[in-house]
Amino acid sequence: MCFQSGDLSGDLRNADLRNADLSYANLRDLDLSYAVLCDADLSNANLINVNLTSADLRGVNLTDTKFIYADLSYVNLYGVDLANTDLSYTNLRNADLSNAKLTVTILRGANLIGAKLTDANLTGADLSSANLRNADLSSADLHNADLSYAGLRNADLRGTNLKGVDLSTADLSYADLTGADLTGINLTGADLTGAKFDDFVD
Repeated sequence: MCFQSGDLSGDLRNADLRNADLSYANLRDLDLSYAVLCDADLSNANLINVNLTSADLRGVNLTDTKFIYADLSYVNLYGVDLANTDLSYTNLRNADLSNAKLTVTILRGANLIGAKLTDANLTGADLSSANLRNADLSSADLHNADLSYAGLRNADLRGTNLKGVDLSTADLSYADLTGADLTGINLTGADLTGAKFDDFVD
């Protein structure tokens, strides 16, 4: 299915848009909650301030898609390629981003409370000031990522690659970092109250 940018408007809750060609579409401010967008092409689309709560985005092409301030809570983004995408200040609460490619992705100030990021590739990602409370980042690759001022209270970071990560002034209270690679990380000013490491509990 191929849609022109003017074909979609208003309330599209529960819409079946599987395999739809929405490249370059202007979907700003639309309600696409619970929509099925599996294998759709959303490359270069404008999704600023869009409501995608609980939408299924597996297999979607999101190349150069704009998501700023979008609501992606409870969205299924398993294995999706979001490399170099700007997701600043988006709501990704309880979203499934496991196995997703998020290299050099901008997630500054994003709400990732309870998000599932197991085995995700976040190399070089900007997660500064992001809220990752209760998020599952086990076995994720965060090499050289920026997590300064991030909230990671009670986060699962077991087996995570944290080489060269900036965690300055981050809240790591009660986070589990057992088995994580902490080589070259910056913990200046970080809150490590109750955090779990391989050899000690702070």
